[in-house]
This record gives sequence, structure tokens and C-alpha cells, in this order.
Amino acid sequence: MSEASPRFDTAYRRLIWTTLALFLSYLAVAMSLPVLPVYVTQQLQYGNVLAGLAVGITFLATILTRGQAGTLTDRAGGKHSMRRGLIIYTLASLVCWISAWPVFPAPLSYTLLIIGRLLLGWGESLALVGMLGWSIAQMGPTRAGRVIALSGMAIYGAFAVGSPLGLAIFRYLGFSGLMLVCAALPLLGLAMIKNMPEGSVQQGVRISFWRILGRIWRPGLTVGLQGVGFAGLGAFITLHFISQGWAYGSLGLTLFGTGFVGMRLLCGHLPDKVGGSRVAIVSLAIEAVGQFLLWSATEPAWALLGALLTGIGCSMIFPSMGMEVVRRVPPQLRGTAVGGFAAYQDIAYGLTGPVAGLFADHYGYAAVFLIGGIAATLGIGTAILTGREKNLDS
Repeated sequence: MSEASPRFDTAYRRLIWTTLALFLSYLAVAMSLPVLPVYVTQQLQYGNVLAGLAVGITFLATILTRGQAGTLTDRAGGKHSMRRGLIIYTLASLVCWISAWPVFPAPLSYTLLIIGRLLLGWGESLALVGMLGWSIAQMGPTRAGRVIALSGMAIYGAFAVGSPLGLAIFRYLGFSGLMLVCAALPLLGLAMIKNMPEGSVQQGVRISFWRILGRIWRPGLTVGLQGVGFAGLGAFITLHFISQGWAYGSLGLTLFGTGFVGMRLLCGHLPDKVGGSRVAIVSLAIEAVGQFLLWSATEPAWALLGALLTGIGCSMIFPSMGMEVVRRVPPQLRGTAVGGFAAYQDIAYGLTGPVAGLFADHYGYAAVFLIGGIAATLGIGTAILTGREKNLDS
């Protein structure tokens, strides 16, 4: 399927449409994130620990359901998985809406909120893995990097737009109003994909999720090591600037996001063109430089440059290694492999916060970025090993 062919044009239009549906639906996740701590601490009158649990438990549910989402995608098709995920998104937001009813005491409200957040993580797994499996099947495995790059833009674009939008809706409509908006957006995504073709389900021998994890551990570990710097910067750069007495701490996140999205726009085609491992090696080197700059910076300008370089470096590692994963498994196992691959990054995100926080307590916030730089440097080694492996295309 050449890029000039009508078949490619049709597949690419469908990819853009499903990416847009994923973006709109992912707003249900993104808009609630900055609001939850405020809601739990100010309205339910609980502490920061329970507020953090309400945020983090969604990602735990995502990790635990990646395998199930991949298996469903392989056996029933990516559209079926994505559709089910969007429905669960809506159900999750409605449960959170019910949790805010004033007739419930705070303990019951919080319990319902946790249930809703768990459902949201499950829906996220199904929607994302389904969309990736569905789109890769339409575009072909040689363009898996482009598919994964676009899905990442949808997710991080949703976070960029969703945080301020969620806070604004919360300010005017309250938590209940925000949850109703979050329930409606996945239904819009559902309507967008309703009439798109299902795509064929690949037949063949299937193996267990754990065996697939073993087959893809090198690219999975690579993306996990990349995620250490990503998660550490997101959690601690503002606190690092405050501890140093520097202004413009929030600009660090802006520059990170600018570098991240800019690279996806400019270089989303590179993994498919020159190879995922090559792109990942260069990207990890850039991320490492950015993290070491943040660690060693004595002036805010150098730290901001480090944040920008971290964003540029992190941007292409997930699609680069994701393309390598797709090439290492037969068609009937791609959904399961993508789900397992994403779980490596989820685990890195989940573990980095508390572990880096312990180092920050003992050695200061700069130590968080030293850890990120070391992790990215180790990732270069696993990316090199990934490039030396044989895959199904060899």
C-alpha cells in the first residue's frame, strides 16, 4: 500500500478520525485530573493521601487491564475494544457524578469515586489499545510508528487542553457538572467511529500475555526507562524551581510539552523510515542531556532548556519502540503486544513518583533529574540491544 494509493488515503483519513475520537474521549481523563485533589480535600474534607489515591488508582487499573485489553483487541477486533472502552468511560464518569450527590455521606461518596476512577482506568486501556490495534491493522505494520505517534499526540494534547478546561468547568458547574461533561465526550467519540468498518480479526496461534511480555521486554524496558525522566519532571519540576527560589517553574512544563508535541509533528514518520531503534537511541541521548541539565543547573534558564530537551527526547521513544514491538509478533498477537508494551510505561510512571519522592526528601529535588538522566542513559543500552534483535521482518 503506497502513500499515493487510494487505499492509503482512505486508511489515513480513518486514522485521523479515530485519533480525533480518542482525543475527545481522553478529555474525560484529562479534565478530571487537576480537579480531583481539590474536590477530595475541600469538598469531601479528606487529606492529601486519599486525594492522591483517587488520582493514582486510575493508573493502577490501567496497568492491571492492559493484557485483557490486548487480548480482546486480538480476538474481537480493535473497533470492538475501543467501542467498549468508550462506553466504560461514560459509565465511569456517571459513577463519579453519582458520588457527588449530596444525599451520600463522605465515606460513601469517596468509595463511589474510587469505583468510578477504577472504571476509568479500565476504559482507558480498552480505548487506547483498541484504537492502536485497529489503526495498525488498517495502516499496516510498516506504519505502526506513525499510528502510535498520532495516538500519543491525541493523549498529550488532551492533557494540555483538558487541565485548564476541567478547572474552568469545575469553577462554574461544580464537580457534578464536570462529570456530566466527561460522560458526554466519550459518547461523541463513539458516534464518530460508529460507521467505520470493523476490520478483520487475524487468525492464528495465540500465546499467553506473559510469554508476549517476555518477547518484548527489551523495547518495553526501554520505554519504561524513558518514562522515569518524564514522570519525575512532571511531578517535581515546579517544586524544584520553588526550592531554588526561581520564577517561571510552570514554564518548564510548557516547554516540555512544546518540545514533545513539536517532535511528534515534525518527526512522527521517522521510526517507520529509518528504524525505531535508531530514533530511540538518539532520543534517549537527548533526554539524558536534558535531565542532566536540570540536575546540574545553577540558573533557571539552563533548567528550562533541560525541560525543553527532555520533551524533545521523550517524544519519539514510545512510537519508536512500539514499532519494534509490532514487528516482533505475528498479526494475531499485535493487540496483546501493544497492551503489554504500554504496561511497561505505566509501571514506570506509577513507581517513579514515590521512589523519586524519597530521593527528593533526602537529597533535594535535583536528585530526581539525576535519576532520570541515569535511567535514560541505561535506556540507550536497551535500545541498542533491541536494534540487534531479529524480528518478523528480518
